[in-house]
Amino acid sequence: MTKKRSPWFWVPTLYFAEGLPYVMVMTLSVIMYKRLGISNAQFALYTSWLYLPWVIKPLWSPVVDLFKTKRYWIVIMQLLIGAGLAGVAFTIPADNFFRYTMAFFWLLAFSSATHDIAADGYYMLELSSGDQAFFVGIRSTFYRFAMLTGQGLLVILAGTLETATGLPPLKVEVEAQRNSIEQVDFNPSGFSALNETGETYFVSPESLTIPIRKIATADADSVFKLVEEWNIGQGFYSKEEKISKDKKPGLWKKYVVIPLETSLKRLFNSEEKKVSAEAGNYAILPIQLSQKPDAGDRLVLNLGFDKGDNSIRLIHEYRYEFNESNWNKPAFAVVQLDSKLSKPTQASFVGRSGNIRFAWLVVFVVIAALFVVFHLYHRFILPRPASDVAAKSNGKGVWGEFLETFASFFRMKQLGAALLFMLLYRLAESQLVKMASPFLLDAKEAGGLGLTTGDLGLVYGTAGMIALTVGGILGGVVASRNGLKYWIWWMALAINLPNLGYLLLSAFTPDSLWYVMAAVVVEQFGYGFGFTAYMLYLIYIAQGKYQTAHYAIATGFMALGMMIPGMMSGWLQEILGYQHFFIWVMICTLPIFAVIPFLKIDRSFGIRENK
Repeated sequence: MTKKRSPWFWVPTLYFAEGLPYVMVMTLSVIMYKRLGISNAQFALYTSWLYLPWVIKPLWSPVVDLFKTKRYWIVIMQLLIGAGLAGVAFTIPADNFFRYTMAFFWLLAFSSATHDIAADGYYMLELSSGDQAFFVGIRSTFYRFAMLTGQGLLVILAGTLETATGLPPLKVEVEAQRNSIEQVDFNPSGFSALNETGETYFVSPESLTIPIRKIATADADSVFKLVEEWNIGQGFYSKEEKISKDKKPGLWKKYVVIPLETSLKRLFNSEEKKVSAEAGNYAILPIQLSQKPDAGDRLVLNLGFDKGDNSIRLIHEYRYEFNESNWNKPAFAVVQLDSKLSKPTQASFVGRSGNIRFAWLVVFVVIAALFVVFHLYHRFILPRPASDVAAKSNGKGVWGEFLETFASFFRMKQLGAALLFMLLYRLAESQLVKMASPFLLDAKEAGGLGLTTGDLGLVYGTAGMIALTVGGILGGVVASRNGLKYWIWWMALAINLPNLGYLLLSAFTPDSLWYVMAAVVVEQFGYGFGFTAYMLYLIYIAQGKYQTAHYAIATGFMALGMMIPGMMSGWLQEILGYQHFFIWVMICTLPIFAVIPFLKIDRSFGIRENK
């Protein structure tokens, strides 16, 4: 008898491979299109639709159950994902690259969603319930590592390649200081063409100092408007398209939404949200080209944040095009301080002007090659469980079996309790997660805590991420010892009770960042720990002949349980104000505790055998 291969050989790589194409499609595509000059309105519209395959993947999940093995689908989809990534890479240099790359992104999205179905089904087939519980935190951790790789390392790689293939990078150090330096007026006519000899390069001040103070929002906006009009008028970039809004409310809003808003305001005695009339101070950064480019040449400069405190920011990322008609004019960027900033700090900004298409081509080629490696590795490393076979037909034919997959899900015992659990377990969290960052960032006069963007990055991006990861791993470890039935109450408390921290923060509005960090760390740890029970319950109810398809259907209800409350959260917060909104969130923690007693869970499910 051959020794069973340890899940450590394939669980981390499988879920890293599951996360990478998702972040490539949903996040990296947006960054790439922005760097390549596609307008915000255009890429936002088309890339938003790319989420559709993950939304509707339960509709074709029975195909994975009915044809071939889960292992087969995994290795084939990884090869297809690699082909899709290569397709994106080699169409980037084309004239109509946006159209062609979008077609391959659609291929990637459907292939990735199918890979998700197969990987989750294989996970349930190959691992015992105890191992499933133990590794649920591990798989989530490596999925998050894939997110960080796509949003961080791959963007850094693209930036490095841009720098290496173009003009010398433009670097600017910006300091926020407590001093009395007056803001220089915006005066484009004060700059003359450089027309230097030798190498072509971009020129700007190497450093800027911005006094820490507040200014009138209206005054800042008027200057920002002048800068935009100048840059657009000189052809450095095009005006962004705006989506128009209907001025007259529809029947739904007139007869349902507005009366409901009025009733809720009366019930909670909510006040209108106050909007600050003050903004952070700013500085204007001029950028010039040293000499006239060759006829027909376009020199593109992408200016963005490099490192330092996020409380110093560009009002948006700039992409300038210098050519023979505008090279002798300066382009301008606006650097603004966070309005809540009160201490000296600094940040660096960098402008890159290299071969952007080549840089992104290389990034996608690298990841395409990585998926070929994943394909080969998993082809030899993934075990071949005896239970991993196509679901047998009962004489109903393919179409009949396809329909039976869905019908059998809705015939399960305790369906009502299961659906309520899936929809209500994260009812409070789904609303909190949408409003947590706005609450921490909003000024105190608007009911928030007034954190700077730099503080928010420290609280959520560092401390919160560590707590979330530790909570997820610990949840899997303890669930594998005592089982889901034992831990489900404790995990439901863990994911819901820490929300009380935000209610306390909204009531006392502490000045110390340590109180805020403590509340966020506890909440994120509780979420990571408590989410384990949710994932294990989905695995539990999916057991059976069609477990792959049933698990995909269950994750569809999971997404629905996050989407609908999340859509309402911003509207409710504006009506209620932050403090009353967090009271509402705490009320939303209660329904799940009324559902759990009706769940029938095998006491042994999730307990890991000693090995």
